[in-house]
Amino acid sequence: MLALAQSQPLTEREKLHISALELFANGELPKACDTWDQILHNHPTDLLAIKLAHDTYFYLGRQIQMRDSVARVYPHWTHDIPLSSYVKGIYSFGLMETNFFDRAEKLAYEALAINQTDAWSVHTIAHVNEMKADLKSGLAFMKQTENNWKGSDMLACHNYWHWALYFIEQGDYEAALTIYDTHIAPRCQSSGTMLDVVDNCSMLYRLQLEGVKVGDRWKGVNQLTQKHASDHVLIFNDAHILMASLGAKDQKTTHELLTSLQELVQAPGEDYELNLSLKLGIPLLQAFVEYESGNYDKAVELLYPVRYQLVEIGGSDAQ
Repeated sequence: MLALAQSQPLTEREKLHISALELFANGELPKACDTWDQILHNHPTDLLAIKLAHDTYFYLGRQIQMRDSVARVYPHWTHDIPLSSYVKGIYSFGLMETNFFDRAEKLAYEALAINQTDAWSVHTIAHVNEMKADLKSGLAFMKQTENNWKGSDMLACHNYWHWALYFIEQGDYEAALTIYDTHIAPRCQSSGTMLDVVDNCSMLYRLQLEGVKVGDRWKGVNQLTQKHASDHVLIFNDAHILMASLGAKDQKTTHELLTSLQELVQAPGEDYELNLSLKLGIPLLQAFVEYESGNYDKAVELLYPVRYQLVEIGGSDAQ
């Protein structure tokens, strides 16, 4: 893409988009966000910049910036602009993550009134019910709307994950496992996308923490995650990949993940996640290993100093 961009004249906005993507690819995530926000200052209806900034702030755990990057441009999205309902859904998620639950829910329902297949707005409402611990409303909503969002290639698996969370909180582990076996695992095996992989690992790990015997399900997940053990794109991803190797008792992959990360952080350069890994990522991952080994005191010793910084690895409050 960079070579293609250099082979033709570009507008200033296009040049900024190329710069942002290059920064992102080099691991300079905060600078990439700054560049997308710069685009939005002059082009508030640039949906690509809105979505990329929103997602990257999410990866950084910067919830206020995630909300405000959309809030600044939201007034420009009048109802006659194509895809304006999706911006409602995106904005609603930032509101929810910063605890404006009522405003988030209202905006998400406005978006769904325009387009009932908007899986992102469904996702916001799933989060609102989760954060309010309103299991009854959450279970009813997911069941009533399933046919509208189950065809979403990106978010369907994740919305099923939310549905299963309600069952875990009810103590209905069989129902959660049924959703896992029927929807989450098959979709993950089919797509292999990282969001689906994360959902898979998270669901099995949560069930395991509840004392549920998950059998050999970890083996199937680990087959997908092994090849990503040395990627180290996001600490959040690394933690979930580690869950799979630990769950599958795959000591080789666990060792590869930890040692390759320890090598990379020796010379992190401008890579934001690698710099963060030195103080936050490595202690977190080592704590998982210690916990799995039954060394609970050591796990607490590793986690205690960084417990208030964990939001920086990204992901939602529910995750």
